[in-house]
Amino acid sequence: MAPVAAQVVGSESLGFDAYLELLKARARGEGVSEATVERMTAGLTPNPTVIRLDQNQPGSASTRGYPPMSSYIATHVDAARIGGGRAVFAQHRDLLTRIEREFGVPAPIIVAIFGHETSYGRVKGDFDLSRSLATLAWEGRRRELFASEFVALMKIADRGFGRSQLVGSYAGAFGNPQFLPSVYLRLATDGDADGWADIVSSRADTFASIGNYFRDAGWRPGQPWGVRAAVPDGFDVSAYRTRLASPVCPRVHERLSRWMTAAEWRAVGVVAQGGLADDVMVSLFQPDGPGKPAWLLTGNYRAILEYNCSSYYALSVGLLADEIVN
Repeated sequence: MAPVAAQVVGSESLGFDAYLELLKARARGEGVSEATVERMTAGLTPNPTVIRLDQNQPGSASTRGYPPMSSYIATHVDAARIGGGRAVFAQHRDLLTRIEREFGVPAPIIVAIFGHETSYGRVKGDFDLSRSLATLAWEGRRRELFASEFVALMKIADRGFGRSQLVGSYAGAFGNPQFLPSVYLRLATDGDADGWADIVSSRADTFASIGNYFRDAGWRPGQPWGVRAAVPDGFDVSAYRTRLASPVCPRVHERLSRWMTAAEWRAVGVVAQGGLADDVMVSLFQPDGPGKPAWLLTGNYRAILEYNCSSYYALSVGLLADEIVN
């Protein structure tokens, strides 16, 4: 195998072992015990598969086209995910009801996230997170991001997680909800009162942590994420294009219309097909163009985008949640 070289941006290249010592020193400086640092870094080498996957990520401006939303929904809101979600919902109804009451986030949304992220806990990833995050930090394309996540991972390990438990995606997300280590430290929640937040094997902690994430993202209790909309023939959606430029994920937000109340949309012919109060602010989204399905999206849709800033992801989560309880 050819040697793996660091692709360092804006600094002198270091060998992996030398750079790992810097990461270890940073972790120690932020309070991680020496025993944990050594346990979590023993035998680490750079992972060429992780570097390849990271460098093959498409750039945000690589294309202006958008694949059909209908195709994505057909493969992500399918019979297997719907059936799996209904089974999880039925099995944990009392637990989910309690967590919904505590966090104000609908149980079907929590279950839908669980389904999308890990197929209800079946597919969580098997990359050694220590190795992946150290590799990505050393590679240098997003050095500070992954160096910070590496240190956050060390702090999680210091709480009692074994290295064999801390596996996940190549980019560092782990557990049933696929939290990055920094997100775990900020929002992971003990849902079963056993003293720690185990998002790897505890359903209660998983559901509570997802609920806490959405509460933190500004979920508004009592509002849907969105509803189907009837759009009249010949309606010029472009006339209602947003004039705002989002500083985060602009290509996602530029596809949404301006925000108007449901009553204002009805006045111009766009009618909500579900329960939506007249004064709720909503944005019109017709991803596949005129004559195709359209939705009026509330601020709760934006909370889903906080979890994964993709309209394909957010819309399919909402639709899956609806199917779980229908």
